[in-house]
Amino acid sequence: MILFPAIDLKDGACVRLLRGAMEQATVFNTSPADQARAFAAAGSAWLHVVDLNGAFAGRPVNTEVVAAILATVDIPVQLGGGIRDLATLAHWLEKGVRRVILGTVALRDPVLVKTACRRFPGQVAVGIDARGGQVAVEGWAETTHITAQDLALRFEDAGVAAIIHTDIDRDGVLAGPNVAASVALAERLTTPIIVSGGVAGLEDLKILLKAAASTPGLVGVISGRALYDGRLDLRAALALLAARTG
Repeated sequence: MILFPAIDLKDGACVRLLRGAMEQATVFNTSPADQARAFAAAGSAWLHVVDLNGAFAGRPVNTEVVAAILATVDIPVQLGGGIRDLATLAHWLEKGVRRVILGTVALRDPVLVKTACRRFPGQVAVGIDARGGQVAVEGWAETTHITAQDLALRFEDAGVAAIIHTDIDRDGVLAGPNVAASVALAERLTTPIIVSGGVAGLEDLKILLKAAASTPGLVGVISGRALYDGRLDLRAALALLAARTG
């Protein structure tokens, strides 16, 4: 199982939100590139970067900051937020992003997602963010009547590299991930699942590892606030995952 440290970008800074609310942003580092360097130095194999302003604007906003991150670290980066067309997707892949995350556009234009998967195999993930089990889009500002599972099934044979499943109600509140919902998703799909939202410490990772032992589709977990406020020691977390999955 891969641990993806999260770098969420708002107004050029590295922040964490509470349940996706932009007005409840806590700034943890004014230099996201330095934060990326620290995560890489601790041994992280991947970084998870989201342009929060871009998610709301529908277009990339923190472009210079993302470019600085890419220039700073050698480990692969997956990037989401405001990527709504093939040209933008291709631009970021050309700039060195290893995997692009499509969220809102996955609901609005599933054909575009399938086209992207064919054109850029292994480099397209779908971000499915759910509130009460229902998909939320436009930077989580709009909750739909589509379930996370129904949306995920639309891309089952599209060649999506991974589904990033976020429980918005758990995001940033350190209440533990919604393991049951992610397991249910993984049991229905062949597409790998990355769990996001709620990780508070090593015990949560142990629970996820136990679930992954019987549900191989759970391949990764994203953590943000717990890393920033010291509840989760990154080196210890990476060692735990390496020992259990190595």
